[in-house]
Amino acid sequence: MFTGIVEETGRVVAFARGPEAWRLQISALVVPAGVARGDSVAVNGCCLTVEQFDRGHLWFDVLEETRRRTSFSALAPGAPVNLERALRADGRLGGHFVTGHIDGTGLVVVFESRGADHYLRVRGPAGGGRWLVAKGAVALDGVSLTVAEVAGDELAVWLIPHTLRATNLGIRRAGDLVNVEFDLLAKHTEKLLAFRQP
Repeated sequence: MFTGIVEETGRVVAFARGPEAWRLQISALVVPAGVARGDSVAVNGCCLTVEQFDRGHLWFDVLEETRRRTSFSALAPGAPVNLERALRADGRLGGHFVTGHIDGTGLVVVFESRGADHYLRVRGPAGGGRWLVAKGAVALDGVSLTVAEVAGDELAVWLIPHTLRATNLGIRRAGDLVNVEFDLLAKHTEKLLAFRQP
């Protein structure tokens, strides 16, 4: 479980097909110091298991299923990635509950300055609009954000300066893919209501 509060932005060192899985190597400064083999780390919002680490690097095995369902297929050496260690039971919950289980990819439709503010509009996975509500929560590339607008499967958010500096969302452009995780409570509520007796 994560909060969507990114701890640091790492960089992809290598991402290549191995004999059993894709192998992802990331350089980072903060996150490697506080992990153990087998720990969960959100990489662009996708929960991955630490296979190996040293003082400045993390290694993960990525299944083809994960690569296909996320924006990982576009990862290349040098790409910035958002990193967050799993939520500790004694920690603050500053964002919202994020599982790291990506619902699909979204396409950046608009990313622009509007006065001093920054506006990001994303076309999410087909049918995902049913889990969106204005002022609700969504995770884009693992960043917990407040939904400002909803139009069908499209959502818009406003990004504060800290988010632009501390995450990779500041370099996104129209046409880029982002990982989308909808609010867990919305998904569970929908399923529970579907089983209600008339």
